[in-house]
Amino acid sequence: HVQLVESGGGSAQVGGSLRLSCVASGFRYSIYSMGWFRQAPGKEREGVAVNTSDGMVTYADSVKGRFTISIDNAWKSLDLQMNSLKPEDTGMYYCAAGVDRWYGGSWLNQARFGYWGQGTQVTVS
Repeated sequence: HVQLVESGGGSAQVGGSLRLSCVASGFRYSIYSMGWFRQAPGKEREGVAVNTSDGMVTYADSVKGRFTISIDNAWKSLDLQMNSLKPEDTGMYYCAAGVDRWYGGSWLNQARFGYWGQGTQVTVS
């Protein structure tokens, strides 16, 4: 069965760095997009960074220049390098994958992703 397993969360100081990883398995169809979303306490889940198999990379404005998304050639392992962390980066981070190709709109829209991991907590203080 489909699995997305995140790792690498934890605590960091303001200005510090963390690296999140996500491993995908069990997909019957080719993954078209993978990305990271986060949910802070009391807030809705929001898109952080997304990568598509045709090379499109999208970042939320709040993380541009600080976070970098990367994926291996087999599209099985997704990473998120987070630098210059801020308290507002605190939240549960979810790995997501989608198999559909979408046209127009934002890739940070979570409705485009049908598969989700359990999440990994990031706390910045």
